Amino acid sequence: MSESLVTVRLTQRRDYPFDNQFDNGSGGAVPTLLTDEPAPLGEGAGPSPIQLLCAAVGNCLSASLLFSVRKYKEEPGAIACEVQAEVGRNADKRLRVLGLTARLTLGVPAGGLAHLDRVLAGFEDFCTVTASVRAAIPVTVQVFDAQGVKLK
Repeated sequence: MSESLVTVRLTQRRDYPFDNQFDNGSGGAVPTLLTDEPAPLGEGAGPSPIQLLCAAVGNCLSASLLFSVRKYKEEPGAIACEVQAEVGRNADKRLRVLGLTARLTLGVPAGGLAHLDRVLAGFEDFCTVTASVRAAIPVTVQVFDAQGVKLK
């Protein structure tokens, strides 16, 4: 049973650019986002659907990591995240997202976070988007500290 509904309304401008309108959940509006397909299909005037997928996964993972660290009353510094999508053809020769790799970087050295092992063991469980996407697309998550040490 659904706990809530999220709605995004898209309106075509012309050809492949679309205006995306978001409700902020409390009745207010969020600025419209222009999306477009890359050339040669579109003009690349805004992020593509694949880029939006990467952004959704990266944002959710980053927020989940922040939430998990703060649960222990610690501060992770400014979290950075980069998500790459591997795009290729499936057995039917259709373009598909074959996998996603997310690289999160904490804004502080790992030594300053006393509960980091617990955080790393469970923060992905709080990420609604990544857990949902993983049902269809492999997602690899890596975490580094501010000094470049790989933690996960």
